[in-house]
Formats: sequence, structure tokens, C-alpha cells
Amino acid sequence: MHGQGWGGLSRGGAVGGVDRHFRVLVSAYAVSTYGNYLNLIALSLFSYEVTGTAFGVGIVMALRLLSGFAAGLAAGALPARVTRRTVMICTDLAQGAAVLVLAMFTVRTPPWLLMGVVVVLGAGNTFFVVSLRSATPVMVGQEARARANGLLVTARSLATVLGFASAAPVIGFGGFAAAFALNGASFAVSATALLVLRPRTDDPEECVPADSGTRGEARSPSGGGRVARLRHAAAGVPLILLGMVLLRGMDALASSSHNVALPLVAHATHPAEPAVFMTRFWAAWAVGTVFAHLVLRRRRGEGAWGERAFALGTCAMSVSFVVAFLGLPAFALVVAALAAGFADGWTEIVYTSRLQSASGRQRGHLFGLSAMAEQSGFAVGTLAAAAALEALPAPAVVAAFHGAALCGALALLLCTFERRGATGPQPSTGGEHGERGEDSHGTSTGTGALPGT
Repeated sequence: MHGQGWGGLSRGGAVGGVDRHFRVLVSAYAVSTYGNYLNLIALSLFSYEVTGTAFGVGIVMALRLLSGFAAGLAAGALPARVTRRTVMICTDLAQGAAVLVLAMFTVRTPPWLLMGVVVVLGAGNTFFVVSLRSATPVMVGQEARARANGLLVTARSLATVLGFASAAPVIGFGGFAAAFALNGASFAVSATALLVLRPRTDDPEECVPADSGTRGEARSPSGGGRVARLRHAAAGVPLILLGMVLLRGMDALASSSHNVALPLVAHATHPAEPAVFMTRFWAAWAVGTVFAHLVLRRRRGEGAWGERAFALGTCAMSVSFVVAFLGLPAFALVVAALAAGFADGWTEIVYTSRLQSASGRQRGHLFGLSAMAEQSGFAVGTLAAAAALEALPAPAVVAAFHGAALCGALALLLCTFERRGATGPQPSTGGEHGERGEDSHGTSTGTGALPGT
């Protein structure tokens, strides 16, 4: 993993363990993410304008989530046929073309065109995210992957806030066409960065013919159908990692509750300026994710990147979001949102870094399963939370959903203690945390005790 390449460009000096070319790639990713979250607001409003009903908006959102879920089934097997860099470039170009077509037909948009665009956006985003997460250890090296994940999480958080905050002025000034065109341009920036930098995104062990060995199985798993593909994706993966993926899905389900409830609370508590309330909340959350990156970048040893750290972070995140909905005064609410953002950033970085410690062939399948768990959890949670909010107050709904995630995190935490007690301490393989190396997780990086291995 030490010899990551950047195509025809000479490698720049690494700053803090991350190549500056990767930092340029992160900047392009931030631009693309900004466009995505700007488009999320614009597309929701535009869907209501096209369909004319709240049910129509729900259908559009469900179609986008379902297409992302379906893409997760195939995302892990794509590196058997093309490089991850090719996948990311193609998905950027496809999504950019889709929103630009939508920008040209904002006056009279047929429903079928809108449906086709959201399918491309949902599937394209899943393919891109799975490829990017799987490729990060190859681009920066295993030792620097946690810091690289921190940069990606920070960039996404800041882009999220900027995208949400600028949606109203962009739509007000240039209409939906301007918002869609800006989103299309953001995809072009990301694709251009990948084309120019030409990062190496695949391990040599993955560059084998698609019809040989396990790659042939990935293309045509025994039994056929979705169930067989799921079995193949999970084959050989340690149960503890599958438990993390399951908890990540529960986390997404819990997160849907505060995403649905927050606009209701904003209108109820600040009817004169609900947008200001939401912007302040999400800005504090974004600052918290930045703090998480700053703290984790200084951590050494596997204790910062293991399953236990992920479970504890999920507990802290659920508690923080529940506290944020208790009707706190402004300052206390900002503190609660800051804590929720810190825990959110912590769990994202730890979770991604831990899954990236798997072998190159397993990483794609793991992140494909993760995308499916997150998409399905958020979709089910959105529908369930919306229905629950019709009868129950927002604090009760958020507490119930995040309580489920808290129970899941405690269960995973208990499993880590029982597992360690059953196996006993292992001989050190290097570093103070080396006892949790290859024997513990069934993976090997060949570099001793790396974070998350």
C-alpha cells in the first residue's frame, strides 16, 4: 500500500500523511457534494411542482432511495470489470448529464423524465461513494486512510451546510434551472479532477480477469438472483464487520427521525425564522464533525479505529440527538448539535477506516452492503418517522428511533467484550495494540499493527 500512484503526475509532498493530490481530489469531492445537497432541496421542491402532490414527492424520493439500494447489489462486483476510477468518472458524467437535461426542461417537465433523472442520481451516488471509500486506502496507503477519511467527512459536512444554506438564494435568483445547472457543473469538477490526477484506485490483487476465481463468482453467483448476490457479498466477511454494517443501517434509520422532525420543530419553536434555526443547528453539527477529524487525526493505535470505538460513538451520537430535541435554550441547543456532529464525524471516520482494513476484494462488497443498509434504513425510517409524527411529539419519536440505535450499539459493544474474553489476548504483532491483529479479524495488511486491522 505504500506505493500509491497518481498517473502521469509526480507525487507531491505528503502533508500530515496525505498526498496533496488527494487533497485536491477532496476539494473536488466537496464541490460535487455541495451540488448534491443544493440539488436535494431543489429537486424536492421541483418534484412537488411537477407532480402537484405530497404523494408524488414521496414517490420520487422513494425511487431515488430504491435505485441507490439496487446499485449497492452490484457496486461491490464492478471492480472485477473496470477500475474504481472509471466507475467514479462515469457516474459523475452520467449524473451531470442527467441534471443538465433536467435544467433544460424545467418549464414543462414530463414525469417520466423526472423519474429517470432520480434513478440515475440515486444509483450514481451509490456507485461513486462505494468506489471512493473502497479506493481511499489504495490512493493514500493504509497508514493514512483514517486521516484521509477525516478530510472527506469534513469536506462533506461543510459542503452539506453550504448546499442547504445557498439553496434558497440560488433558486430565488435563477430558478430551478440555475440550481440544476450548478449541480451539473459540480459533477464536471469532480470528473475533471479524476481525469487529470489519474489516481490509482485498485490493488494489483484486484486486477484479475472477471471470469476467474472469485471474480467469476461475483459476476454469476451460484443460485442467481439477489439473495445469491447477498450471500456472495457476505461470504468470508467476519461477523463482527457484518454487525457493524447492520448497526450502520440502524444508525441511518435513527437519523431519518431527526431529519424528518427537525423542520417541524423549527416551524413550531421559531415560526418567524425556521430557516435560521435549521441553519444554526446544521452549522453547529458541521463544526462538530470537523472537531472529530482534528481529534482522531492525533490518535495512534487500533483502539481509535475498532468496533468498540464505533459502538461508543454511535451511543454518544444517539444520546446527543435526543438531548437536542428536549426544548433547550439556544446556546444549549448549539452545544447539543455540536456534540451530535462530533459523534457523527467520529463514527463515520472510525466505521469507514475499519471496513477499509479488509482486503481489497472484500472492501467493495462491504461498502456495497453498507450502502444497501444505509439506504434501506433511511427509507424505512423516513416513512415510519413521518407516520409516527402524525400522532406523537417530535421528542418522543426521535427518542424512540435513536433508542433503537442505542440498543444496537450496546449489543455490538457487548459482543466485542465477549469476543475478546473468549479469544484471550493474542501475541503482539507490533505496536501497543498489536494483540488485535490478524487473528482477531481475519484480515492482513502485511504492515503490522495498523489502525483498524
